[in-house]
Amino acid sequence: MRAQSDDKTFIELFEKLGGIKTAKILGTTERNVFGRRSRLERRLGININAPGRSFAPREKYPQRVQLEVQDGVVIVGSDGHYWPGEPTTAHRAFVQFCKELKPVAVIMNGDAFDGASISRHPPIGWESNPTVQDEIEAVQLRLGEIEEAAGRARKIWPLGNHDARYETRLASVAPEYARVHGVHLSDHFPLWDGCWSCWINGTIVVKHRLKGGTHATHNATLNAGTTTVTGHLHSLKVTPLTDYNGTRFGVDTGTLADPNGPQFVDYSEDSPKNHRSGFIVLTFVEGRLMWPEVVHVIGDGLVEFRGKIINVGERCTSQSAALKSADTARLTGRMRGSSRVRASRTASRSRQVSKKKTSRKR
Repeated sequence: MRAQSDDKTFIELFEKLGGIKTAKILGTTERNVFGRRSRLERRLGININAPGRSFAPREKYPQRVQLEVQDGVVIVGSDGHYWPGEPTTAHRAFVQFCKELKPVAVIMNGDAFDGASISRHPPIGWESNPTVQDEIEAVQLRLGEIEEAAGRARKIWPLGNHDARYETRLASVAPEYARVHGVHLSDHFPLWDGCWSCWINGTIVVKHRLKGGTHATHNATLNAGTTTVTGHLHSLKVTPLTDYNGTRFGVDTGTLADPNGPQFVDYSEDSPKNHRSGFIVLTFVEGRLMWPEVVHVIGDGLVEFRGKIINVGERCTSQSAALKSADTARLTGRMRGSSRVRASRTASRSRQVSKKKTSRKR
């Protein structure tokens, strides 16, 4: 006869007696007991530990940022690799979605900073890269746009490997400057909570990278035992995984950069790249994560989301701006010319009518 127990009783039994004895008391298998424990931990965001197996609570891990979301949206983008210049379609879409969806939090999941000039890799030919100062100002500009659009949403930034170049270089060549204001990347972005990972509701891990390769998203959630949201690979996809504990997801947040942008031209040697530009929308209902949604760039100024094409504005380069200005000037000239012609024709007709009236009187 299998005994019934509510969640509170189950937790008390497990923490007092452990999994084996709890299974005997409840008349079930150890697999079912440990499966139920895992589900409760994910749903309640707590650790349920057997006696003698206590662990430090997550609050003692300073490298983690905790985020609780009951109902609302979290927008996750990554790999902006921001250089000076016009914003990409993905970035403009990210800003627009922040304005319209009113997220609880926005997460920049690593590599907003590129660090091309301080890479550990040798230069490729005589390539010309922006300076560190140029890049920092570009990142400040782009994240400033997100900050303004997101309003009071919490802003979280798990560190990426490119982000780490900033402090790694300084720590290598000038370790004496440790803890001096400005030598840390976070000093330049005070509104963002820096971390290695963000844990949403204690069960969803958002971090820059975890696994590599073609099946990275599958292997990441399989290895972690929980839903994972990662960047780094610029892949932009959602991979579900279902087992005895239910369904969880391995998510790749793609890139906010242009996959064919100048940051990657020489690096990729103009080879085909399995990269996609866009970002991820996470929706929570009563604390439960809905199926993660992809916002995918499909053209200049265009993204697809929930079966619709959304226009976020064309990219405005100096060349296109000049062409538009020239087109406007030509159009204005034609309009003015047409106006002069119409005015001339009207005056001519008026004179003809006047002559006819004069001749009749005579």
